[in-house]
Amino acid sequence: MNKATYTEDVPPDRFELLERIMNLERPAKVMLIGPTDSGKTTLLTFLANRLIEEGLRVAVVDSDVGQKGILPPATVSLAFPEGPFESIGELRAYAHYFIGTITPGSYTGEMAVGVKRLADIAVEKADVVLIDTTGFVTGQGIEMKRLKAELVRPELIVFLERNGELSHLRRLLSPYGEALTLSISEKVREHSRGERREVRKEKWRAYFSNASLVEVDLSGTVPTGTELFRGRPLTQEERELLSALFRWLVIAGWKGERYVVVKAETEGGIRQYTRSVIHAVDFDRLSNLLVGFIDRNGLCLGVGILKWINFSEMKAQVLTPLPTQEVGNAVELRFGRIRVLETGEELGLLRREEL
Repeated sequence: MNKATYTEDVPPDRFELLERIMNLERPAKVMLIGPTDSGKTTLLTFLANRLIEEGLRVAVVDSDVGQKGILPPATVSLAFPEGPFESIGELRAYAHYFIGTITPGSYTGEMAVGVKRLADIAVEKADVVLIDTTGFVTGQGIEMKRLKAELVRPELIVFLERNGELSHLRRLLSPYGEALTLSISEKVREHSRGERREVRKEKWRAYFSNASLVEVDLSGTVPTGTELFRGRPLTQEERELLSALFRWLVIAGWKGERYVVVKAETEGGIRQYTRSVIHAVDFDRLSNLLVGFIDRNGLCLGVGILKWINFSEMKAQVLTPLPTQEVGNAVELRFGRIRVLETGEELGLLRREEL
């Protein structure tokens, strides 16, 4: 299921934009910005197909982590279309950057770095790089867009808006690229939160359809994106003391800047504790957590679902479609902040500080 498909039934100003892009010095980077359900991906699909028809080499950077076309969700992805396509969901990714969540408000740095890294790869191989962005254009989303534009320095920034609602953002980004404003097409349909969730469900299910369970040695593949595993392991005396004080079952723990424990609640357990001294992670929050396999270049080879951790042996069981050889190329297992089943059902989001 994809919300956006190729059509040439577009407002006339899209053809004017196409002509403008074709006259840009190459390689040219074009960033598309607009609120949710403003037609960014439809516009990108139109532009990409017409540019390919004109004989240009096109790259697509899909950074709409919540409504990804290029699998999987929760990543920024790069693809090089080999010919005309109906939707970007047909495109095979060339590279990914792991974000690990579908709500990137707390990951503005990672989002900006991911787009920059993939755009740098794209300009080495393409005449035109089309960058799709999230519909997050208020609050922290404004800072995210500024960081992306400042790092990427697109030749053209296209704003899709209805009533001048992006005027502040347009002024903010004006030092980083030429701005062009288009009105949102009357044919654009708004999608409910439930519809967007169903689209993601199908994407998750498709990505994990041929997944298998692999064992990851965490003593060789470094777990990142979490405070877990940092510092020295707790002594037996420390574990017993924490268990007695808070009535926790302490499954694992470490001492670095503060005590970090993985725990399970027991009856009558104490939930109040000083977080500057102790960081406690509920064991069940790790179940079905999205993780990324990261290579030596900091790029994401693919994602998986964490099923189990044997802390004493430093082994993790992860469900992933990646072949064993690719898993072996990972130097990091990066923890995300969304829990999801291979059937596509999303179990919930975690705050950044929870892990």
